[in-house]
Amino acid sequence: MPISIQQSLTIIAVVSLCTILLRAFPFLVFGGRKEVPKTVRYLGDVLPASIMAVLVVYCLRNVDFAAMGHFMPSLISCLLVVGLHVWKKNILLSIGMGTVCYMVLVQAVFV
Repeated sequence: MPISIQQSLTIIAVVSLCTILLRAFPFLVFGGRKEVPKTVRYLGDVLPASIMAVLVVYCLRNVDFAAMGHFMPSLISCLLVVGLHVWKKNILLSIGMGTVCYMVLVQAVFV
């Protein structure tokens, strides 16, 4: 069932407002303080690696390691992501190139 233009604009407005409020929340809560609480600093140190570990497990959960054609694209792409990240230290580049590599391997090489 298609939605009307008014419904689309309402959805965009609500999503935009939520995004702005979520982005402003840390500044409203910690804006006046000079030092960030220890808990928040700890989470800032621990969460990025934890999130990446969860993403790796999620991406590799259905890989069939018994057939070479199934796990080789994932293995090659993961190695590319790690290599690019160690070399360039750019998360967007690493994940983007890993995705492109995986899609090319799945669509063209390991058909």
